[in-house]
Amino acid sequence: MTTSTPVRPKAGPRERGGAGAGAKVAPGRFDPRLLAVSLPEAFRKLDPRVMIASPVMFVVEIGSVLTTVLAVADPGDWFGWTIAAWLWLTVLFANLAEAVAEGRGRAQADSLRRARTDSVARRLGDDGREERVAGTALRVGDRVVCEAGDVIPGDGDVVEGVASVDESAITGESAPVIRESGGDRSAVTGGTRVLSDRIVVRITTRPGETFLDRMISLVEGASRQKTPNEIALNILLASLTIVFLLAVVTLQPFAVYAGAEQSAVVLTALLVCLIPTTIGALLSAIGIAGMDRLVQRNVLATSGRAVEAAGDVSTLLLDKTGTITHGNRQAAAFLPLPGVGIEELAEAARLSSLADETPEGRSIAALATTRYGLHPLDRAELRDADWVPFTAQTRMSGVDTGGRRIRKGAASAIGRWVTAHGGRVPEAAAAGVEEISAEGGTPLLVAVHDEAAGAARVLGVVHLKDVVKDGLRERFEALRAMGIRTVMITGDNARTAKAIAAEAGVDDYLAEATPEDKMALIKREQAGGRLVAMTGDGTNDAPALAQADVGVAMNTGTSAAKEAGNMVDLDSDPTKLIDIVQIGKQLLITRGALTTFSIANDIAKYFAIIPAMFAAAYPGLDHLNIMGLSSPESAILSAVIFNALIIVALVPLALRGVAYRPLGADSLLRRNLGRYGLGGLVAPFLGIKLIDLLLSLIPGIG
Repeated sequence: MTTSTPVRPKAGPRERGGAGAGAKVAPGRFDPRLLAVSLPEAFRKLDPRVMIASPVMFVVEIGSVLTTVLAVADPGDWFGWTIAAWLWLTVLFANLAEAVAEGRGRAQADSLRRARTDSVARRLGDDGREERVAGTALRVGDRVVCEAGDVIPGDGDVVEGVASVDESAITGESAPVIRESGGDRSAVTGGTRVLSDRIVVRITTRPGETFLDRMISLVEGASRQKTPNEIALNILLASLTIVFLLAVVTLQPFAVYAGAEQSAVVLTALLVCLIPTTIGALLSAIGIAGMDRLVQRNVLATSGRAVEAAGDVSTLLLDKTGTITHGNRQAAAFLPLPGVGIEELAEAARLSSLADETPEGRSIAALATTRYGLHPLDRAELRDADWVPFTAQTRMSGVDTGGRRIRKGAASAIGRWVTAHGGRVPEAAAAGVEEISAEGGTPLLVAVHDEAAGAARVLGVVHLKDVVKDGLRERFEALRAMGIRTVMITGDNARTAKAIAAEAGVDDYLAEATPEDKMALIKREQAGGRLVAMTGDGTNDAPALAQADVGVAMNTGTSAAKEAGNMVDLDSDPTKLIDIVQIGKQLLITRGALTTFSIANDIAKYFAIIPAMFAAAYPGLDHLNIMGLSSPESAILSAVIFNALIIVALVPLALRGVAYRPLGADSLLRRNLGRYGLGGLVAPFLGIKLIDLLLSLIPGIG
């Protein structure tokens, strides 16, 4: 799968120093303290205008009102008062489950806000003196100093200096770019990292209007868009509610005919126990908890639909650089020219790289030390050396020591340096540069000028290349076991793309990818009935991110990309796409498991209430009282109490989620039926019987 139009490789090293970096949150465990904190919100949700969004629980609330009215009409009816109280508790517990889930999301937003406040910028005053301030204190027009290793705190323009900047999240280039004051190369983006030199940036981002601010507001919001599957499940639950409502209403005439007329309180209790109140109460909490689990991993979903869609994804599109390979290109080999020993080249490459603080420079020194057995060397050991650090202007680094000048850098820069010192670049060196470039690598030349020997000469070529991340092949195999197809997207030529795809273990690749190519690929996959997820961070990714069912934009990317996607990774780690898929599947599995449990335990409640209602008129029905409940009132009350308490008991599971394991549909169905279906049958029998035993100890009930 290739295209004919070459573009630059997409996506590079993702730095973690942006606005969302380091915003770590608490593990996804249930905290009982949230129950007390969320209780006021649970009461506020009793508003019928809020409850009507959940048809099942709205019916329960109507039943609560009805039984309360009947209890008020007959103050001496302890049974009616008790049923009314537990029906209200059932509604309250359902609201509490949703309020707890929303409260955890707001807690995550607080964590993000603290992390954002802790970021520090070096602001310049009018007198030119530096002042360290919080990143959120910056205003439009403020000037900040950024030196090598610093993360640019916000969008702005370079007004002083020139520097090498890692802008892979914007341009897609894994190699650094030059940013300087004036001209059309002065704009910088917050979250990108300065690799060398010093620049002064004038901030252009208004406080409170950053992307992270909007995301925090989103997390704190209580509303959440329902997903198609969730809407379908709501329709099913509403349909079941209507069916049981009709069944209960029509039951009374038969009861009157049989001489066993039932009170409205008993009929209401029967209805509440038969309709799927358990899953109806937990449905919203399950969906909100799915979004919360993403936040725990510093991923913010702008749509609940995106979380669920992630669970049904069948195709993953991943950028090569920064996702499948390390963002920073690393030294892979030293290629000496004819007549030059490999040890001589390795030693010269290492010496000339000690003054290069970029990741590429450090990797050259590391390769020379580890592969060729050179002893570790520190700049302090060469006391008479004159170090030449890497700069954006020269695009080279080196050292002058003992009458020798050693340089390493870009082929064009070293070529000019060699020529200026009376030498020339051999054809073998030029050929090596061309070959490495054709393979998608980055060639660097190493040269030396020995004053005693005369002209400068080129020693060889250093091959910088993308290195596949460890452990990805195993992760791709796990995705394959789930039935998910992985596709690597790169701007590299087909030859390079094929080699990296084979090494990483992806199923397919798209080489020389243009924005149009990405869009076309996504549409072809979707036309086949498959859901597609992809990562991106550049403006040219925006169309594809918008088209994909799950579009994960990087926080260090452009505004266009973040607006187009429906998820944003605050850590800018594209490999999280795999975790996002697992979280989506966990949400679907949790919903399916609890739905199975809810429907199954309705059966047990049926055997508790129906015999109690008609045993007096038809003694033979007492054989259905397999739980041996003490009295009709105790049986009905025990079922209602259990119906309320099981909601609270399942809140931790709804928030934590059912553990996800890659299983086929048959295995998953067997697990749900065996564990949650059987559990849904057994738990009510045990719970109702235990509650009945306790109620039987109360005089007047047993």
